[in-house]
Amino acid sequence: MSVYVITGVSKGIGFELVKQISSDPNNLVIGLVRDKAATEKKVATELGKRPNVHILHADLISYASLKKAATETGKILGDRGVDYLVANGAFPSHFDAYDPIGALRDKVEELEDVSSKLFQTNVVGNIHLFNLFLPFVLKAKTKKVIAISSGHADLDLINNFEIETSTLYAASKAAMNVIVAKFNAQYKKDGVLFVSMSPGVVEVGQFANSTPEQIQSLMGFMTKIAAYAPDFKGATPVEEAIPIMRSTWEKITIEDGYGGAFISQFGNKQWI
Repeated sequence: MSVYVITGVSKGIGFELVKQISSDPNNLVIGLVRDKAATEKKVATELGKRPNVHILHADLISYASLKKAATETGKILGDRGVDYLVANGAFPSHFDAYDPIGALRDKVEELEDVSSKLFQTNVVGNIHLFNLFLPFVLKAKTKKVIAISSGHADLDLINNFEIETSTLYAASKAAMNVIVAKFNAQYKKDGVLFVSMSPGVVEVGQFANSTPEQIQSLMGFMTKIAAYAPDFKGATPVEEAIPIMRSTWEKITIEDGYGGAFISQFGNKQWI
């Protein structure tokens, strides 16, 4: 049996992780979300009664809520540890998703507000998450911490293919990657594998409400992605993306040099 703690499980990758992992009754899954009631209802409706799934309230911008979730997790676990801590929750900024950084120059207040929220959620929130839940990870046998990152944070991809969009989001993910590496530097000796993993381009409905202008920008991005990965056929359905990610994080080890690494769902630097 493996124990998982996963943030951001109300939808998308997070919910699909809960769905697939908890399908094995031997696994225990604890999901952290902002809207506990709505997520519990969704779990009951779509997954039915699964006693191995626990949904707890936690908000990455609230240290108090994360601390309370850690306390409640301890009560659920008893003497068990957390084999996999998956930092999936994030603030997915739409403010900078479609425009190059120069187009944001006159949107001063919004740029500052979004940047602050991105850093507080995607970076500081995960620092608190790791610090609060590491005692459980250290008690487990597997001891793996996976931070869901993004290929947008890769400098070579940005420079070689002139990826202009998602600037602030990419910067927050790059900062998170550094945090993951710093935790690795401290806890590698304790056998904890910290790794940042990009899931690739996954279809989770994030562009459902895009305007025609935004769709045009998105098509430009997809053209660059096609140049990077000629075999790219479009976003991977979330139910197909999860097994690829899990297969990779289950086999990578500190001994093989993955401690603190920033990798794709394939375990390398091939983002798509």
